Amino acid sequence: MAATEEGAPIRIRKYANRRLYNTATSSYVTLADLAQLVRDGVEFTVEDAKSGEDLTRATLTQIIVDEEQSGANLLPVSLLRQIISMYRDNAGWMLPAYLEQSMEWFTANHDAMRREVERAYGPAAAFGSLDDLGKRNLALFEQAMRIWNPFGAAAPEAKEAPPDAGGELQAMRSEIARMQERLDALAGKGDG
Repeated sequence: MAATEEGAPIRIRKYANRRLYNTATSSYVTLADLAQLVRDGVEFTVEDAKSGEDLTRATLTQIIVDEEQSGANLLPVSLLRQIISMYRDNAGWMLPAYLEQSMEWFTANHDAMRREVERAYGPAAAFGSLDDLGKRNLALFEQAMRIWNPFGAAAPEAKEAPPDAGGELQAMRSEIARMQERLDALAGKGDG
């Protein structure tokens, strides 16, 4: 069940005592229950039971914090620092659209990417290669943010680029182009 029968998202009411009440099932739920709803693709909103204020964003953020504290460590510290710095940055308006598009692309291409990495580097390398690709993507994102905000102060953890950074960037571009060709080929095979 992805939503209520009318097609609207399920309403979760949050009370002053921090308890969450699922109006669709008439039962109290936990943040872990809401995390499972997200994983199951169930749409919901969270509202303050007294004022009706939309608390969905804050609740989803709390789920992420709980997941990180439980040891998941999906978000690198450098990414979190970049996101925090964007809250007061004049280029911050681009971040939500960039992150949303990146996650949509990643989700749509996740399985195909994993198969291609396994095919190119072997099954054991698939996870490490995706991790390296993620680190490279983060580095490119940080570089793009510095270009869009040339007057902002450099991040304290920023380091001088190694002398062969241009060559490494070109190698990454070539690798991304090769992966895109492979993904396009896979997409073409699925159509036929």
